[in-house]
Amino acid sequence: MLVIVVENAPPRLRGRLAVWLLEVHAGVYIGDLSVKVREMIWGQVIAGIEDGNAVMAWSTNNEQGFGFVTLGKNRRVPKEMDGVTLISFLPLDLSGNGETVASGEPDAPAG
Repeated sequence: MLVIVVENAPPRLRGRLAVWLLEVHAGVYIGDLSVKVREMIWGQVIAGIEDGNAVMAWSTNNEQGFGFVTLGKNRRVPKEMDGVTLISFLPLDLSGNGETVASGEPDAPAG
C-alpha cells in the first residue's frame, strides 16, 4: 500500500500522480505499487512540488509496519529514535503569521 498526500501542489504534478494512483480526496493518492515505481513517483513529486509540501507513506516490513518521507515546508519533521520514526513539531513563528521557524528536510525513500 502506498499513500501520497500533497498540499499546494501544481496541477501538473497532481495530474501526473493521478496517472499512477487513485485520488480518493483532494491531494490524497493511494495505490499498491512496486518499490521501483514508488521511487520513480517520489522523484516526480520532488521535481514538481515547487512551493507545496508532500508526504509519502508505504507498507514495509519493520517495527511500525510502514515507512514515510516528507518534502517541503512543514511543521512535522520525522525523527528516528531507537529504530522507530516519530514526528517532531517545529515551533510556530511568534510573529503571528503562522509560518514555521524552519522547514523539514526531504529524505530519500527507504526500501
